[in-house]
Amino acid sequence: MRFILLMVALIGIQPTAYAYNQAKLLDAFFSSVMIRGYKADGGLAYGSGVVVGENKVLTNCHTFRETNQAWVSRGEDSFAIVSMKVNRWHDLCLLQTDNLPVKPVKIGNSHDIKKGHQVVAIGHSSGVPTPLTSNGAVKSLFEMDQGKVIRSTARFALGASGSGLFDDDGRLIGINTFKTGGRNAYFYALPIEWLNELEQRASETQLPIQGNAFWEGIMPETMPFFLQIAGPELKEDWARLENISQKWILAEPDNSDAWYELGFAREKLGNLVEAEKAYRKSIELDAVNTDALYRVGILASLKGDSAEVEAINLNLNKIDKDIAAAFSKETSCPTSC
Repeated sequence: MRFILLMVALIGIQPTAYAYNQAKLLDAFFSSVMIRGYKADGGLAYGSGVVVGENKVLTNCHTFRETNQAWVSRGEDSFAIVSMKVNRWHDLCLLQTDNLPVKPVKIGNSHDIKKGHQVVAIGHSSGVPTPLTSNGAVKSLFEMDQGKVIRSTARFALGASGSGLFDDDGRLIGINTFKTGGRNAYFYALPIEWLNELEQRASETQLPIQGNAFWEGIMPETMPFFLQIAGPELKEDWARLENISQKWILAEPDNSDAWYELGFAREKLGNLVEAEKAYRKSIELDAVNTDALYRVGILASLKGDSAEVEAINLNLNKIDKDIAAAFSKETSCPTSC
């Protein structure tokens, strides 16, 4: 009963500015479980998971690297892991348990999500027994292996690896997995579509689970370009961002995000003409790339092109009213104020 009361209380304190469906999110809250295991030094490894089927828990494989004895827990109850299906490169493990009295969550689709959409992360950050929630918005979406890796502002901490990222209707769209360092960290979730491939794999029973994931950067140049650009952006190394963006465009000339990153690097380097060209190419490839539209509007504002600013504002308003409001606020102040 205490667990239920805490969960209801957590839902009750969600900011009212977000149009979350609280009734549907309740199922998402209750689908969250904790993963625990003993390490060789006697310490405790822990992470989070989401119930995606009868006696099936989806989580991150890296949780099991230092333990040869692990289990699923919920409140004061523990449930044995019978077997698991493993994709080490994707860092996803599907656990099979017994007698887990948890209703499976509703599955969403990362392809239905767009930049600016509101999301909520639910997991056991810092190893707390009751799931914690974090509201946020989708910042970027990156195509990879028939899914979209999601970068959002829904924060999570150690212990929330393997937790769920949900849309505003409580549907599971991603598994929170990794983040960059620093105060302005980027938070990434793996696409739920990868569950389909995972379910086709043979079961395993041996722990620990070894093997590097795509995001770990053992060899940085082998990482996806959308991860290679994160470091230079956070460190404000614009020359390096420009260099990586150019390589990204050579590899994927029709990638709207690659052109946006090139434009952003060049804008920061003071090359506004070439920045605008890159932004417009980004929009040509993806007419709803709000990042590129936003920056074209800012450059138009700097040039005093009020007609273009208004056109961009109207366009953004059709795509995402929150982004349009931020753009309107940034461009409404004359240069002399």
